[in-house]
Amino acid sequence: MNCSILLIDDHALFRAGLRLMLTNALSDAEIREAASLDEALAGGRRSVAPQLILLDIQLPGLNGLDGMTLLARQWPDCPVVVLSADSSVSTERSAMERGAHSFLSKAAPAPQFLETVRTALAGQRPAPASNAAPAEQGDSASRLTARQCEVLALLCQGLSNKLIGQRLHLSENTVRGHVQAILAALGVSSRAEAAFAARTRGLVG
Repeated sequence: MNCSILLIDDHALFRAGLRLMLTNALSDAEIREAASLDEALAGGRRSVAPQLILLDIQLPGLNGLDGMTLLARQWPDCPVVVLSADSSVSTERSAMERGAHSFLSKAAPAPQFLETVRTALAGQRPAPASNAAPAEQGDSASRLTARQCEVLALLCQGLSNKLIGQRLHLSENTVRGHVQAILAALGVSSRAEAAFAARTRGLVG
């Protein structure tokens, strides 16, 4: 599938995890990133129109919902999938009323996420589905110790093992061991995937 996707989210590690998942599933996809609506709109004037926009709500400056009018003005034919850590009915309704193609909780499982992306790229409307957090969310959290949760929170901020160790007064080798345990508990193979999984499952703020 040859397509261009614009991902607008202010968390770099979340974007990295999402990019990894999308490029693995859509081998010909071009993924462009922006940390804010201002950055997305400014960059869009210098590049071809995306075929799909993945839009976070909580952004610096203008938030995603309030900026949808500007996105529609610049790319009137581009569907927007709204992503949010808040999966309440009122938030979903607000997104759909503003013209979103679909709404996804950041806790949605990967197969549901990819199906929504493929549906939007195909120009189809999504089938009604619940965006409730997956059952394994609580299981992932219960497999982590309190110290591992602290390490995970700092990992999600982009800190290296050395900096995490300095922050928590641990050796770098100890931190490395915690990181490996975290990857195993979350069922992922990289720090970016761990950060993405932690945010989508609500394990970190």
